[in-house]
Amino acid sequence: MRKTGDPYLTHCIHTGRILAALVPSSGKRAVDTVVAGILHDVVDDTCQSLQDIRAEFGDDVVKLVASVSRLSYINQLLRRHRRVSVNQGVLGEEEASNLREMLLGMVDDPRVVLIKLADRLHNMRTIHALPLQKAQAVAEETLIIWCSLASRLGLWALKAELEDLCFAVLQPQIFQKMRADLASMWSPTSRTGNLRRFSVKGNLIHLNENNSTPFYNGSLTFNGDVSMKDLLEAVVPFDILLDRRKRANYLNSIGSNLGTCTKPKVVQDAGLALASLVICEEALEREMTISASYVPGMEITLSSRLKSLYSLYSKMKRKDTSIDKVYDARALRVVVGDKNGTLHGPAVQCCYSLLDIVHRLWTPIDGEFDDYIINPKPSGYQSLHTAVQGPDSSPLEVQIRTQRMHECAEHGLAAHWLYKETGNPFLSIDRMDEPETEASSHFSKDLGGGNSSDILLTKYKSFKAGHPVLRVEGSHLLAAVIISVENDERELLVAVSFGLPASEAVADRRSFHIKRWEAYARLFKKVSDEWWFEPGHGDWCTCLEKYTLCRDGMYHKQDQFGRLLPTFIQVINFTEKEESEYWAVVSAVFEGRQVDRITSHSKFDLVASTSAEAGINNKVKLLRTMLSWEEQLRSEVSVKQTKYDAKLYDLHGSLGEVVIICWPHGEILRLRAGSTATDAAQKVGLEGRLVVINGQLVLPNTKLKDGDVVEVRI
Repeated sequence: MRKTGDPYLTHCIHTGRILAALVPSSGKRAVDTVVAGILHDVVDDTCQSLQDIRAEFGDDVVKLVASVSRLSYINQLLRRHRRVSVNQGVLGEEEASNLREMLLGMVDDPRVVLIKLADRLHNMRTIHALPLQKAQAVAEETLIIWCSLASRLGLWALKAELEDLCFAVLQPQIFQKMRADLASMWSPTSRTGNLRRFSVKGNLIHLNENNSTPFYNGSLTFNGDVSMKDLLEAVVPFDILLDRRKRANYLNSIGSNLGTCTKPKVVQDAGLALASLVICEEALEREMTISASYVPGMEITLSSRLKSLYSLYSKMKRKDTSIDKVYDARALRVVVGDKNGTLHGPAVQCCYSLLDIVHRLWTPIDGEFDDYIINPKPSGYQSLHTAVQGPDSSPLEVQIRTQRMHECAEHGLAAHWLYKETGNPFLSIDRMDEPETEASSHFSKDLGGGNSSDILLTKYKSFKAGHPVLRVEGSHLLAAVIISVENDERELLVAVSFGLPASEAVADRRSFHIKRWEAYARLFKKVSDEWWFEPGHGDWCTCLEKYTLCRDGMYHKQDQFGRLLPTFIQVINFTEKEESEYWAVVSAVFEGRQVDRITSHSKFDLVASTSAEAGINNKVKLLRTMLSWEEQLRSEVSVKQTKYDAKLYDLHGSLGEVVIICWPHGEILRLRAGSTATDAAQKVGLEGRLVVINGQLVLPNTKLKDGDVVEVRI
């Protein structure tokens, strides 16, 4: 029996149900993940062995169960650290080694992390059964370790619920206050009445300055008769947001108790927040049904989400703003089906058409449109984000993306072990801990005031003739280039190629090839050769157009009468490598040289063409993410040195080893700290050969670092 009084089996079943909401609905890997989730405690808590599981369920399931069992040691590691050396604030060598061993185990199959996170999520949902002090310790550990790991892996929906459960335990007063404020803002009927009754007496209890490891140093007291169980119930489960039937049942259960007031106000407030999403979702759905022409042959899925209160509080504190100025506190998400990527280009066109529908339905908020499709985040995240005034005149964010973008955003790294499409591009995860909904607004104020010129100069300082842009008119996406920049970057003259559709190039934004850059370069050269320099100049397939920077932060087309039109351009933001490559192509085109001779990215920076190499590249990226998370964890949680010096403190040296991947077989090697390229060659039995590290030929005495990809040339 569990401490809640339920049979222990219920925990295993609920873990499986959580996983079923996280993984695809079919496919052997997905099914095995759910099965392993149900069985994750069998070996530890029953007389059954791994051999019994293998005989009944196969090798894949038994590997997952065994790995989850090993991963559970991280709980003991952190608790031992907190119990033994909490005053010293130093993670012991043994604990650090165990942590690294478990992290490396994740590299082979991140589904193990999914199972462990599902296990922890259900434990947090029922944590009210634990004594208060122990519940706080578990919540603190969950926020520090598991929420951080979920963030690194891009599991945003699960992370949001985990954060709020921890927030409810660690900061109950702030949790209740924010729930009440949102209910008041999103529901006109709740603006008066009982709102003041749940206000916090005195000052709010603040989180620690670093805002990443909140501690509560006093005794937790709940307002009125609100218990910890009530607060946990006020956290809307992530799967309810994804399933309309579950959501309807959830709202009905709350609504049926409103008359008798059997549900605490904090739970009713959660219901009001969810109900406001339903109203917005139904309004957008009606509008999309009326505007059926927006989606020829496309399948549309509409869902919604509430920003976690913890994330909302952190953003309010970071930006020193009020709750009504956080525009992504609630959001609708529109996902356009692309038939497993085969219609990805048309699906991208549909996304921009839907954006136009949203802006006609609700008033856009100036400066709150972000195009992460043409300009993905460093994490690889792609989506259109816009903030509007919703039906209740309160801010609402709308996210629009294709199915492929959605899979990578929601399932993160684990998606590539769960989905059948082995050829899908594997996104860069250099900053996977960055929230996908985070967006900065540079243009909320009128451009004529204050520091607008400085803002513009900073944002658009890289503008120059020849820079590629995307022209957006409804669902029509066309390639274009900047011809001239005028009036302090407020006006642009742009050459548009009506014979060069850009939807496919936009869909694969981070896999641009030389040929795609060549199309922009040739368009620029054509305009230069023809001496076109005024709006309206051009021929039957090319035309120069004038664009003006508007209050919404976008460049809109200006016609011959000076009127601003809905047509706008999006500037393609270069990475450093892309910029160098693009201008090399432009130079080659203008000089008449062959573009094919220009060197593109090394094979270590691109997704490999074959499925086998793609799998190895997946492992490389996941390993680097795990090592990066390890370094972050040890520096933020465990390594609190008075005099921290990056040159003196050697993370790898303290562990006595570095971890590399040996190309081309993808084997993970563990070598002593300070090992060189020669040592790696000796390890694989190819001493005296040339060694390439991360695509670059190196000297034999070059020292290796964690996450290096080492190729020994035969």
